[in-house]
Amino acid sequence: MFNRFPNRSMGKAIISGLIAFNSLSAQATLTSYNSNGVDLVYSSVSDVTWTKDANLLGTMMAEQGYTTIVNAIIALTPIIYNDPDLFDPFVHYHSLSAVDFRSDDLGRTSWYGALAFVNYLNDKNYGGSSEWRLPTTKRVIFNPTDALTIANGIDPGEEYAELSFSELRGEFNQPIVDQNNIFYNDKAYFYWTGSEYWLPNSVYSFDMTNGIQSNYRKVSNLFYAWAISPGQISAVPEPKSQTLLLAGLVLLGISKSWNKEHK
Repeated sequence: MFNRFPNRSMGKAIISGLIAFNSLSAQATLTSYNSNGVDLVYSSVSDVTWTKDANLLGTMMAEQGYTTIVNAIIALTPIIYNDPDLFDPFVHYHSLSAVDFRSDDLGRTSWYGALAFVNYLNDKNYGGSSEWRLPTTKRVIFNPTDALTIANGIDPGEEYAELSFSELRGEFNQPIVDQNNIFYNDKAYFYWTGSEYWLPNSVYSFDMTNGIQSNYRKVSNLFYAWAISPGQISAVPEPKSQTLLLAGLVLLGISKSWNKEHK
């Protein structure tokens, strides 16, 4: 029978290394990386990139000034038009103002303010991407009970749920905790989604205190905005030190096997 490896020891070294490497990769569903000087996190489960700062809007306001950021966002998107769709057959438009952004709790904004903030990131090509958007959640037509559906982290487009339950290992009805500090500025509060609810002027939010998605009014509530971009924006980041060590051990095993065979 044809032998793929020059000898058994080389084959064992390669196979052992591959098993260990695959085991390490399988656990690394969230990968931190930097693109254009911006810290980001790639989710292999949802195949999207999150901003590493879970309250990026608040950070920008704190660093550059509340008025500076709010004025820049409003200047870029003074009016948000909400086109009708199957879930909301009415045409809405909203004129942005400072009322859409809280000044005493930086980062909290109306849903329209969240959309405008995402547009601001795209205009800036933040991190090298112009495809930023709000995460989505599953929508059910004309089902009032769906307002309190437990996000299960399985259905496509459930980025918050997939992050909270599949990757951060959170539990339903418990605070979603980033125990490994992969992100920063994450808030135990409501975050806006890009998915509209079946009632006019209502939209889904995701509650990071218990993992439940609920519907709220787009204007009268001021929640946090967390943006995502499709896929991984830049090239694969440099491997972590433990991955490099593992690769080195595999090569060392191959080298020793090769030397023994040719002595």
